[in-house]
Amino acid sequence: MSPGAVTPAAPAGSSGPLVASTAPVVSSGPPARDSVSPGRGGGGPGRAPSLLDVGTEHDPHAFYRTLRTRFPLVYDERSDAWLISRYADVRGALADPRLVVPPSGRTLVHREGGTHSAHRALVSPAFRGAALAALTAGVERTAYVLARRIAAREEADLVAEFCHWLPTAAVVGALGLPYEDTARVHAWCRSGLDHLGGHHPELEVFLRPYIARRRAHPGADLLSALCTARTDGRRLSDEAVAGLAGTLLGAGGETTARALGSFLANLLDHPGQLAVIRTRPTLTQGAWAESLRRDPPLHIVERRALAPVGVIPEGATVACLLGSAGRDPARFADPDRYDAFRADPGDLAYGSGRHFCPGPLLAALTAEHGLHALMSVAPALRWVPGFRPVPEGPVSPSPRALRVLLH
Repeated sequence: MSPGAVTPAAPAGSSGPLVASTAPVVSSGPPARDSVSPGRGGGGPGRAPSLLDVGTEHDPHAFYRTLRTRFPLVYDERSDAWLISRYADVRGALADPRLVVPPSGRTLVHREGGTHSAHRALVSPAFRGAALAALTAGVERTAYVLARRIAAREEADLVAEFCHWLPTAAVVGALGLPYEDTARVHAWCRSGLDHLGGHHPELEVFLRPYIARRRAHPGADLLSALCTARTDGRRLSDEAVAGLAGTLLGAGGETTARALGSFLANLLDHPGQLAVIRTRPTLTQGAWAESLRRDPPLHIVERRALAPVGVIPEGATVACLLGSAGRDPARFADPDRYDAFRADPGDLAYGSGRHFCPGPLLAALTAEHGLHALMSVAPALRWVPGFRPVPEGPVSPSPRALRVLLH
């Protein structure tokens, strides 16, 4: 985890509430005295563990259990961040207007107040009506093209040959960019773009002529919708359009690729549940939501405090531990178990509150049509005997490979 830019003054032994009583809640209640003490990673029985402790990356869920039970809000000196681990607290933190995405930038999730709402409103109409139908058809078509490329083979790695390509191709299609540029955009998604969009100069240079063409001759694609939209009577700047496109590519690209890999791994681990979904495809979205709960594509989402939030000082970095919140037994029964038919799997994997990005719709379409395409060409889809997926790492613990038999 990257250190925060500001070192907060951690109040050792503070026993005050997490948030002021008149403010939007971040915690479901005041913590125990030691739950807000500074963590010093193994410094003694009363000290909280640290994100940077040796072994945390190998078993993050044991670390999360300790935090939820004894240190629901704790300052971790080694990572220079306040850690929030319980579901109710994480959900509250993500919705709190005093906690913003660091650092300040121009992508959709970095915009605050009315500016953020206005820009988000510009993206939303593109996911309705004819544009949504075109996007859905494009995702479905791309999924079947990729699935058929591996259908004749006996064995495949779904991460390298399916998961990493499908989300990028889907977003490229949504923006109305040439399909032949998918490989180049895919490389940018893996080297500078993430679920927050990020900054990639080559992408901006690439987009400029397309933005100019959409300004002059708009179509029905998402890039045209951004180019023709107006805020307070004025069009978005080219820079803003490129930033929003980067947000969509990041959210619908690498992050979704990771989530798709975990989704397929969970279903391959539960062939009985996969068989039910094969006969009842309407259950796919619930199975997808459950995978996001249990294995989110990112376990840590950072926020920066614009003002004091209870004992959290202004300027502090707050680490919302999605990987912990999704397995909080106070919110979910038997939380470590994958249950594709769970009634209420929650919705934290892509954030919540004002910073809820447009990526989830793209991701859900990708998961639904990707799974259906694979099941149609490989109804006997299953693990290669003896294979077990290995996670990439604790922050993005999606599988590195998914070796499967197709027949």
